[in-house]
Amino acid sequence: MTLRLVLIAVALAAIVGLPFALKPKASLLAAADDTLVIISPHNEAIRSEFARAFGEHYHAQTGRTVRIDWRNVGGTSEIARYLQGEFFNAFQREWTASGRPWTAAVASSFASPKPTDPAAREAFLASNVGIGIDLFFGGGAYDFLMQARAGTLVDSGILTAHPDWFTDAIIPRSVSGEPFYDPEGRWIGTCLSSFGICYNSDSLRRLGVTTLPAGWNDLTNPRFVKQVALADPSKSGSIAKAFEMIIQQQMQEVVGAGNATDTALAEGWQRGLQLILKASANARYFADAAPKVPLDVSLGDAAIGMCIDFYGRYQSESVRIGDQPSRLQYFTPVGGSSVGVDPIGLLRGAPNPEVARAFIAFVLSLEGQKLWNFKVGAPGGPVRYALRRLPIRKDLYAPQYAADRSDPDVFPYEEAKAFTYHEEWTGPLFSALRFIIRVSCLDPHEEQSTAWKALIAAGFPPQATATFLDVSAIDYATAKNVIRPALRGSTPLAEVELARNLGEHFRQQYRKATQLAKEGK
Repeated sequence: MTLRLVLIAVALAAIVGLPFALKPKASLLAAADDTLVIISPHNEAIRSEFARAFGEHYHAQTGRTVRIDWRNVGGTSEIARYLQGEFFNAFQREWTASGRPWTAAVASSFASPKPTDPAAREAFLASNVGIGIDLFFGGGAYDFLMQARAGTLVDSGILTAHPDWFTDAIIPRSVSGEPFYDPEGRWIGTCLSSFGICYNSDSLRRLGVTTLPAGWNDLTNPRFVKQVALADPSKSGSIAKAFEMIIQQQMQEVVGAGNATDTALAEGWQRGLQLILKASANARYFADAAPKVPLDVSLGDAAIGMCIDFYGRYQSESVRIGDQPSRLQYFTPVGGSSVGVDPIGLLRGAPNPEVARAFIAFVLSLEGQKLWNFKVGAPGGPVRYALRRLPIRKDLYAPQYAADRSDPDVFPYEEAKAFTYHEEWTGPLFSALRFIIRVSCLDPHEEQSTAWKALIAAGFPPQATATFLDVSAIDYATAKNVIRPALRGSTPLAEVELARNLGEHFRQQYRKATQLAKEGK
């Protein structure tokens, strides 16, 4: 080997080996006295601010250091599926370790509120089976309700430890039909969220849209063809909730001051689905992750989109230049969304339960709640990121905190009075609605988009438009009596077969609408 090659080899070895030589001998996990493992869909800004602030608080209270080990597997729905699989495996190991056979009845019963094998259910609820994770933090209340019913969340003791917090003056039990915490203490709301629309003011001018968007129906404007950004409701429970808001608003408009008869609710369901079909036809894509929508709208890759309020506000803050209004604007349609919560819950078998309880208490304290909406640098506020979330504690909306808040003019408890969520109307169909949007919008999206463009070009001829908007295959009665039972059945084949049939049904329907539009019918 020549001297030149030797020198090159030595230089390469130094480049490769230097990072290892400088690597600390102790791991980051070993550097802390205590560790807390949290699974969460929250973004890096929230994780960073709460890890820092809790670390300081915990050290001041205990004299010990703590490190948070964040686990991120996707959106809330993906976390729910992950937890289901992990607890399945953990309980199977415990059950079979004692020599008991693992049967189909045991597998379907241990996490079911209606078990066919009560012994398996009782054994799971009496166990301390864990999956190495302490807390589930963030996401919509629906998935926390499901985890609580399954038994994977347990009482954290927070209601007993701080009864003065859980009053109508600070954290109410429910608001406008939305639950704010579990009466058994298995999950507690930490901050508030609603759903709405973000839009790019520059893109609106480019498209010649002179009237600012004001409601869900603006997503159906033909000027926004291929300009609407939507997220996949099968991947995000929060986005699925946003679609549910569209249905609920249409139901409430039909019902009005009258009785909520099946006929009125069915009409509202139909009108809501038809609005969703038109918005979907305008869609540029269905993103896998909810935060992508306001990001792309801010970049001009889409002009308008459906999003969760805090993602819209956070991205608006991120792209604002100086004191000028941000090009990305967000609003919640008046009477178009309930105000819900992002909860936190203690998982069964948590490896560090005392640290987990301390974290829950911190998040709900005035000290922790200030992080959600205080300005960067405000006393008790975040140090790097303005989170632009709305705290659950009513006392933080007092005038004395207005100057420190990022959104001093937003009062979610007042906004909630404009909309009452009726859980009994659509709550039992939450999973069915996700499925319906997938088979009628996501799976046949190419055919749907083609049909929509043909309708626009033809001026929306009546027969073609009626064909496009036909939702009889997924009407209210079908959702309740066919789709919901199929999704809740013990055999996944029924769901797969139904999805295939309905997907093909809508492909053919959109193709027919395209042909009719071209014929001007």
